[in-house]
Amino acid sequence: MNAQRPLGYWLKLVDSLIDEQFAATLEEHGVTRRQWQVLNLLEQRPATEAQLNAGLSPFFASEDEPQTLSEHLAELVESGWVTTNDAEYSITDRGHISLLKLSELVEKIRTQFGQDLDGSEYDAVVQTLEKMARNLGWAPEEEQE
Repeated sequence: MNAQRPLGYWLKLVDSLIDEQFAATLEEHGVTRRQWQVLNLLEQRPATEAQLNAGLSPFFASEDEPQTLSEHLAELVESGWVTTNDAEYSITDRGHISLLKLSELVEKIRTQFGQDLDGSEYDAVVQTLEKMARNLGWAPEEEQE
C-alpha cells in the first residue's frame, strides 16, 4: 500500500531524528540538548528554576536524559558553566564560551536538516505547525498570563 503517511508519523519521526542528531553531537562535548537549551535561556538573562522549567517544559520527554531540570542545572553548576545566587541561575564566562562553541555545532545540524528546503518552505512548515498548535489550544506563555 502506498498511502500517504499521516502528520503524526512525520512529526514523531522528524522529532526523533533531530533528537538523535543533537544527542550524538552534543554528547561528544559533555552536554545534553536540554543543558544547551538552559544555557541559551540563561544567555538572555538570569532566571529561577521555575522560570527555566516553564521555558523548557515541552522538551522533557527524552528517555536518555535526566527528566528534571534540577538534574540538568546541577550538572551545569558542577561544570562551572552556571552559577546560582539566591535561587537565581546565571551563565558564567566559561558557560558563555562553551555556548558559543556548541551553537556552531547546533547550526550545522540545523543546516543539515534544512538543506533541501528554501527559506520560504522552512518558514511555511514552522508557521503551519504553529497554527495547528494554536488550533489545538496552545498559546504562547506571554499570551497565557
